[in-house]
Amino acid sequence: MKIIDNRGLEPPQPMMRTLKNLDKMQSGEKLAIINDRRPMFLYEELDDRGYLHETEALEDGSFKITITKTGD
Repeated sequence: MKIIDNRGLEPPQPMMRTLKNLDKMQSGEKLAIINDRRPMFLYEELDDRGYLHETEALEDGSFKITITKTGD
């Protein structure tokens, strides 16, 4: 699973980096991103595209979002 650390980046950089990597994924692959805050606009995009996602709050106040690409 690939991990992208988006902490410290100004919007919309975290979302742009994440979407760029999602486009390269194969069905069943997972991607984890670490963001400073919950990516509310990204959730909407993931839902529209049919990706599964799970958010975990980390001890440092950031969030780890694990995204799974489902069948095309």
